[in-house]
Parts: sequence; C-alpha cells; structure tokens
Amino acid sequence: MGSRKNRWRHWGARDWKSLGVNLGLIVAGSLIYVLGMNAVLIPQKLLSGGVVGVAVILHYLYPSVDVGHFYLVSNIPLMLLGWFSVSRRFMGYTLFGMVFFSLAASWLKVPAVVVSDPFLAAVLAGVWCGVGGGIMLRSLGSAGGLDILAVYLNTRWGIRVGVTYMAANAVVLGIGGYFFGLEKALFSIVYVYASGRVVDAVMVGFNRRKMVLIVSSKAQEAADFILHGIHRGVTFLKGVGGYSGEERDVILTVTTLTELPKLKEAIFRIDPQAFVIINDTLEVLGKRHGTLKVY
Repeated sequence: MGSRKNRWRHWGARDWKSLGVNLGLIVAGSLIYVLGMNAVLIPQKLLSGGVVGVAVILHYLYPSVDVGHFYLVSNIPLMLLGWFSVSRRFMGYTLFGMVFFSLAASWLKVPAVVVSDPFLAAVLAGVWCGVGGGIMLRSLGSAGGLDILAVYLNTRWGIRVGVTYMAANAVVLGIGGYFFGLEKALFSIVYVYASGRVVDAVMVGFNRRKMVLIVSSKAQEAADFILHGIHRGVTFLKGVGGYSGEERDVILTVTTLTELPKLKEAIFRIDPQAFVIINDTLEVLGKRHGTLKVY
C-alpha cells in the first residue's frame, strides 16, 4: 500500500497530462461512436462486428434492454481475462472506457438521421463510428471489446490481431445474418469495412509517409538531392551484395506521397541502375537529424 502511495506522489506534470489526454481521447471517441450508433446504425437495423455487434443483436432481440447494458455485461469476461494477462495500465484505461461507453450508449439519446438508401446509411455509420473508434484507439486504452481478446491471443499464442478481428466479426455478422436476413448482413459488411478504413485513417493520419531504401553506386549524389532537393533526412546503411560481395551504401529516407514521384525521377536520372524499395509507414516520430551513417 505504501509503495502505491509513493508511486502517485512521484507523478509529475507530464504524467498527469498524459492521463488527462488519454481519458479525453476515450471520452471524445466514445461520444462520437455512440452518436453514430444511436443516430444511424441502430435506427437502420444494421449489424456491427465484435462485442458491439453482440450487444446490438441482443438489443434487436430484446428491445426493452439498452445496447449499453448488453455491452457492459458482454465485456465482463473479457475484462477478467485481460486483467490477469494484459498490461494493467491498458486495462485501467480500458475499464474506464468500457464503463463510459456503456453509460453513454444507454443515456445519450439522439434523433435518428433519416437516410433512405441502406448502402449510404451503412457508409455514413461506418465513417461516423470509425472516427470515434479511431480516436479511442489513439489513447493508451480502448472501450473494451475485441481489443482485449486480440491483445491476449497475440501475446499468448502469436495470433495476429487482424486475424482475431476478422474471425470474430465474421461469426457475429453470420449470426446477425441468420436472425435478420442476408441483406442486412451484406449492408453491415459495408459498414464494418468503411469503419475499419476510417479507423486506420484516424490512427495513422491522412498524410502518410513512404519509407524509401535506395541501393546505388552513386549514393552520395542521390543523398545530396534528397537533402537539398526535397529537404529530407538521409541515413546511410552499409550493404553487401550476397552474390558479388561488393560493399555499397544503402540510403534510407522517409518522404511524402507528393514528393515521391520527384524523388524517383531524380534517383533514376542520377543512377539508371539504382535499386529502389518503397514501403508504407504507419507512423514517423522524432526529429530529423540530417545525414546519419549507420554501420
């Protein structure tokens, strides 16, 4: 007990700021998600994936009970699983998110948004709820649900998070399709897809970066262009050809989508024999340090 008190006593301004920011993200994301769910998803009788999907199906079958109550009860086994097997910090934020989301889903009543086309309604619900879900996932926690199960299965057996989400969503949508018809399930797939894409966009940001690896016999000239032509940082890696055994500098840089065509054109103008690899990057953090050699 004493050690816990000491831990709180040693918290600084940065710790309290982090706590406030993460709780704020969970609150804002939950409110946006619940507004989309109560204004579009439920009035349109669409289905969802994961634990929210289970709660929505139960609400359709038993309309007298709010989605929030079903969501809270459905999360209890997952919370117990996560408490003993996942980071306590993550679970602390998630417990707050789960309770707040459940209360908001029960208490926040809004008029239905009238959309006559069910396809457009599914897209609107996906975008709306996806923004809320993405904001929640930018915090150090979540609002419960499949996040806990996905983290547990990944930690325990190495099962990829995406596989868990896909399998669970397929099962829930399949059950919903059995009760409410194939057409509803198909429109709900549109909702799940749109929501997932928007979640990715919110988490990663709309200004995606590209990581570029360049193997060239004129590495210094290429690096000079990157530094002074598009004003990006450069890191030199040492590479050795597996067949030739020849040593060569490998350029590592990060650029934007708009700068990428200019970069490729310049690289192949400098060295037509250059070998270029371009990858998506989910996030780029830290400050640029000019040219750095790594050996």
